[in-house]
Amino acid sequence: MTVLEEPVNDVAADTAESARSEAVPHVDFDTGPERYRHWRFTVDGPTAWVYLDVAEDGGIVPGYELKLNSYDLGVDIELYDLTQRLRFEHPQVRSVVLTSGKDTNFCAGANIRMLAGSSHPWKVNFCKFTNETRNGIEDMTDAGQTWIAALNGTAAGGGYEMALACDRILLVDDRSSAVSLPEVPLLGVLPGTGGLTRVIDKRRVRKDRADVFATRSEGFGGRKAVEWKLVDEAVPRREWDRVVAERAAEAAGASTRPADAQGISLPPLQRTEADGALTYDHVRVTLDREARTATVVVAVPEMTDDPAALHDQGAAHPLLAIVRELDDAILRLRTNELEIGTWLLLTEGSTEHALAADRLLAGHQDDWLVAETTRYLRRVLKRLDVTSRSLIALIEPGSCFAGPFLELALACDRQYMLEGTFEEDEDATLPSGAAAEEPAVVVVTDAQFGTFPMGNGLTRLGSRFYGDDGEGGALETIRARRGEELTGGDADDLGLVTDAPDDIDWTDEIRILLEERASLSPDALTGMEANHRFVGPETMETRIFGRLTAWQNWIFIRPNASGPEGALRKYGTGRKADFDQKRV
Repeated sequence: MTVLEEPVNDVAADTAESARSEAVPHVDFDTGPERYRHWRFTVDGPTAWVYLDVAEDGGIVPGYELKLNSYDLGVDIELYDLTQRLRFEHPQVRSVVLTSGKDTNFCAGANIRMLAGSSHPWKVNFCKFTNETRNGIEDMTDAGQTWIAALNGTAAGGGYEMALACDRILLVDDRSSAVSLPEVPLLGVLPGTGGLTRVIDKRRVRKDRADVFATRSEGFGGRKAVEWKLVDEAVPRREWDRVVAERAAEAAGASTRPADAQGISLPPLQRTEADGALTYDHVRVTLDREARTATVVVAVPEMTDDPAALHDQGAAHPLLAIVRELDDAILRLRTNELEIGTWLLLTEGSTEHALAADRLLAGHQDDWLVAETTRYLRRVLKRLDVTSRSLIALIEPGSCFAGPFLELALACDRQYMLEGTFEEDEDATLPSGAAAEEPAVVVVTDAQFGTFPMGNGLTRLGSRFYGDDGEGGALETIRARRGEELTGGDADDLGLVTDAPDDIDWTDEIRILLEERASLSPDALTGMEANHRFVGPETMETRIFGRLTAWQNWIFIRPNASGPEGALRKYGTGRKADFDQKRV
């Protein structure tokens, strides 16, 4: 988060927060290089040079200036789009240099005026999205694309957190540039995008030194920053360009990414928005505002398991198109529909179509585009995991929860699967083309056993049956039935679904479930669901999204941070915050 010299006006901040709370702006995640206001990049052979050059007047909402390369949600939306294009449009890129377009400043982090004037949900969604984008950068390490943070000036707060997401950090050694996390001493909040966790878990900074660093607002530069493992190298300015270029070349030379790969373009998504509906080519979202539910249907059309089709069709290939559309739908619902608390997830199509997608992913991981599509789906599923909504899978006749699409159901908090058929619709034909008298089935494949791990490092089945993975356990039993078409009764016996009502009970079961969910506290549900979803071992990701984000969520609404006398409001005024000193 940023350290700005300009004082925050209390009255202006109060007015901005009131206005923002009353009407959260509609956020559009569509962008592209020709629309960027804050980023630019060039590709030079195997290396991409990415420059953060924030337009001060380019805030996503009015009311603040993005000084000192500070950022808001709009800046990060562009960064997310940029990372996607480097993956799919420029697969030959083996190293990425992330630096600043400003001469003496890398990035001052998240804009304080924006934070001080934002509603609580806006701040939380902003932090969550930036966290996910940084996780996506880290995900590219396994894909052979090394990110190097070339800090050509001071990196404070979120600016340093952006660098922490990279594989290597270089800091210019000019006696003035430093790295710092000033949130605790200056703002009364925590670094919002994983800084505290990455410093100790990823950089392996000693915990006592991490304590000093996180409470020293000016941070450290030069040799001290290297000695404390805060950066990898401190480079004199006279040697800066040469050393950065050498490190980029070294990283590119060590990469396994194909040098001759031909990328695919990522055109704008085709989407129709109307009140109560959001429609893509393969994903449909219907809102019931009175019931506070969203029904998300993923329609899986016919596709081949030949990777050549993926290359030929590019972003129009059904599997990649579904992943892109689902990603966009999740982001839009999460950011723009705050009171839609329950999402119902359904699929539609032939099980064979879903299994063709499974064979494509399972059999061709040596193909860069197949592997990249797999990683993208993995990230979208993780985005679903950390979404603070009640997720309910409805498995009905005509669905195709098989292979990678079964992960959608397993990501949900509950799964309900119809046993048998809806008798009154036996003569009907479903939108998928299937006959309504055909019972719903699910199919487990190898995709459930390692292709799509959660943030805790476990599979969704491993999380579901945590501790029951020994000989004769639930996981072994399910593994033995891979490839079978499992009916509601079968899935219920194996523990793959929460319940398998017949058509007599189905309507009432789902109605009661939704009415009950709508009657409960959204805050309590968010805490409960996040706790249940991430069982077992704690990882850097679960600490960032679970422990750290949960605490930040609470801290953001405490008077010490956001109250009239809190640190966010008093910063830059010359007056100290008036803290409530009770430690509870």
